[in-house]
Amino acid sequence: MISLNRSAFITGCLAIFLSASAAAFESPSDRDRKTPPVLSATGTVQAAFTPGDDAGKLIADAIHDAQRQILVQTFSFTHRKIADALIAARQRGVDVKVLADKDQIHRIATSLISKIAAEGVPVFTDSEHTSAHNKVMVIDAGSPEATLITGSFNFTQAAQYRNAENVLVIRNNAPLTNLYLKNWHRHYEHSRPYR
Repeated sequence: MISLNRSAFITGCLAIFLSASAAAFESPSDRDRKTPPVLSATGTVQAAFTPGDDAGKLIADAIHDAQRQILVQTFSFTHRKIADALIAARQRGVDVKVLADKDQIHRIATSLISKIAAEGVPVFTDSEHTSAHNKVMVIDAGSPEATLITGSFNFTQAAQYRNAENVLVIRNNAPLTNLYLKNWHRHYEHSRPYR
């Protein structure tokens, strides 16, 4: 009988501990969170899966097609072809801005963020979040050629050649692109210039 009570006591303590632990991750604003919108599926979607598909080329090609603007959110950035495409876009007059994770810039010795910034691309670090883990490019939002790139694919060599990753290139879906554009601007507002 004593061991049963002890077991019930331990089970009760664990339940209290686990529920208290879960509450520690919630903030008072969790109750105020909005339900994400449901958007119509329009336009075209290309999907790539690495290491088999050349996701880096798919992304670089979309960058080459940009006419006005490329807004980037990145966690890690070591993919040379994508970096070169962003630099070339900037040099041909496209407005390119990069929001990067502050810690990853310094943690990864092969990070290309310094090179991108040195070539004149404005780079900012997201200073509000523990991890700025978005992998997004918003290209020519508001135009008929609007393109959204997202997925698990970090803009890195490892994502292309060693990891199992995915990337989506979504074209001509203005509501979805605008949703990501608004999110980019929300993060830009609390970001700081890299240099």
